Amino acid sequence: MHGIDLRFAAGRWTSIVGPNGAGKSTLLRALAGLLPHEGGVLLHGRDLPTFSLRERARQLGWLGQNESAADDLTVYDVAMLGRLPHRAWLAPPAPADHQAVEEALRATQAWDWRERLLGHLSGGERQRVLLARALAVRAGVLLMDEPLANLDPPHQADWLVLVRELVARGTTVVSVLHELSMALQADDMVVLAGGRVVHHGPCGAAETHAELARVFDHRIRVRSLEGQWITLPHD
Repeated sequence: MHGIDLRFAAGRWTSIVGPNGAGKSTLLRALAGLLPHEGGVLLHGRDLPTFSLRERARQLGWLGQNESAADDLTVYDVAMLGRLPHRAWLAPPAPADHQAVEEALRATQAWDWRERLLGHLSGGERQRVLLARALAVRAGVLLMDEPLANLDPPHQADWLVLVRELVARGTTVVSVLHELSMALQADDMVVLAGGRVVHHGPCGAAETHAELARVFDHRIRVRSLEGQWITLPHD
């Protein structure tokens, strides 16, 4: 990718969309400092590489594609992994850690199975636990790559409510999404094609809708339904 100049404001949700192979996950991983890249990534006005790994882990919550965790860990223990950047080496969890984990598991509706093993969960249940792990960090920036994978429509709707709550509290959320109608619920949208950013603008803007249709070869159209933007197959 070349010539990228993206700015993500605090308290806003930006969705990243584009055809398969457009570079969505690559861009998100570069933003997280997980891939080498040209140019720079600034976090709070500071070059990301100047942060120690612990500092970065406190500032950036991360949920990647096909995230792994030991199947023999309980749901509670998996969520507690999100608190590691806040704890001294080998230190036991503090009350604040337990509170953060409980809040995260309740937010993803996973609290009731906190004692179950991760390996005994369905794909959708597992995804909610991994989201709770990311939320438990309580980072100011949350990066998520295909967070709706394996979630059924009701839990996708719950995820949308959760993201809006995070944004209302000042969290910056950046998410790669294949679900275009869900992506249009964000504040802003980054549209990629062929490894390049071709558009970055408000989700409600006509220019955004036009670029979205263009990169999908005009096989979709954006329409308003009950005050929300959705995508439909082109006639």
